[in-house]
Amino acid sequence: MNWYMPWRVADENTRTRWGYSFQWTQDHISADQMQSMKFTYDELADECLARLDQLSPPSGPTLLRNSNGVPVDTKDGTAVVSPPKRDLYLLLRDHASADEKLTQLWKEVNTIPDWVDWQQIQRGQDVFYRYGGAALTGLAYQSLLGGMGANRVVETLARTGGFSTKIARHRMYETTQHILQCTASLESIQPGGAGHASSIRVRLLHAAVRQRILKLARQRPDYFQTDKWGIPINDLDSIATIGTFSATLIWFSFPRQGIFLRKQEIEDYIALWRLIAHDVGAPTQYFETPAKAKAVVESILLSEIDPSETSKILANNIIKSLTAQPPSYASKDFLYANARWLNGNELADRLGLGRPSFWYYALVAGQCIFFMSFSYFYRSVPYIDRKRVKFLRKIFYANIVGNKQHGLGRESVFEFKYIPEFHTTTEMGEAEESGVKQPGVERRNLKTLLIAIAVLLILGWLTSFTLLRCVRYIGHAIW
Repeated sequence: MNWYMPWRVADENTRTRWGYSFQWTQDHISADQMQSMKFTYDELADECLARLDQLSPPSGPTLLRNSNGVPVDTKDGTAVVSPPKRDLYLLLRDHASADEKLTQLWKEVNTIPDWVDWQQIQRGQDVFYRYGGAALTGLAYQSLLGGMGANRVVETLARTGGFSTKIARHRMYETTQHILQCTASLESIQPGGAGHASSIRVRLLHAAVRQRILKLARQRPDYFQTDKWGIPINDLDSIATIGTFSATLIWFSFPRQGIFLRKQEIEDYIALWRLIAHDVGAPTQYFETPAKAKAVVESILLSEIDPSETSKILANNIIKSLTAQPPSYASKDFLYANARWLNGNELADRLGLGRPSFWYYALVAGQCIFFMSFSYFYRSVPYIDRKRVKFLRKIFYANIVGNKQHGLGRESVFEFKYIPEFHTTTEMGEAEESGVKQPGVERRNLKTLLIAIAVLLILGWLTSFTLLRCVRYIGHAIW
């Protein structure tokens, strides 16, 4: 859903794409300028991964053994296998002095850029939790689901097989874990902290995916069309990822939910993600200022978002993986309404998303009122704001990472487990419902909407009553 702004006047610099209009500036990037960025990537990470593979080769599957050390057999007589986990961050840390390239990467990720202001970074972390519910909603239904409209990027995602209906929710939780660790505390994002370590793990994981796809493409050129799609997880893709987690929230997702950040909050949040970009090996110059960050995501929206059939499959698999799942227990139509509210009908139609009834849009409106009411109230009272930020830090992490029933159950080390193969594809799946019936988020949104309507009716009645009394008073005074 886009807000109608009658004061906006189009001119030769106005660009409109997928229902969103903006003014083209010198900070924007043309499609021709983006072309070369599709063939540049984090070469240092690839070189370091190759060194780590030499120093500590990835092990093959290992036999699961019982307490007596005897292999456990399955019904068909073959041993049950469980591939061991390899923590690339620990390998890099422990072998940093063993190789020149490893030393270079370790020094790079542990050197604080001159532009980092730790107080600003800490404020940026708080911004995420200050608008926590709206932020998670925007990340899920616009940054991720809407991002599936990038037809080049989905070709890489589809080849990992990690966005089938059975896996997509787990993948989204892993991504959310990275965000939560980067915003957990100032110590967490500083060298040696959990968020800092996760960023390096993600960086090396991207290198592993990139190397694997390129290896298969060399064996069978039609497997991945590098001349058309560029190098997998290239610089443009990395910039787009950082942009969707930062600028897309600020200028797309939040406003469409009725939330507008203050100038200082915008500067702080962009600064936070610029630092994360540094750690994951993405170009940082496009996030030097809020204006540049806004320009780069608008440029990508204009040139890169063009859904394909693969886009439709992945977008719908995300919806199906979240349908009737804890903790929200949201219906499929409510999820469709969320996606359409945030991305607009034009893009949602191209992604093949269903069209829910007006009822579900009303529930999304109630959700927006809920987010607006709490966000604006809490941020206006600093003491309560600090308490709420602290509370949501614990709740989000406990539910998404720590919960063993409907969360990850443990911290992910971002191991390379969704391995591209020639036979690996992602097809349209079916919804995997939890089987548990709970009122869920829709009832909360309905209550909020009804309360808002009641408040408006009361205010309307009080306003009418007051005006009527004033008119009568003035009338008596005149006559």
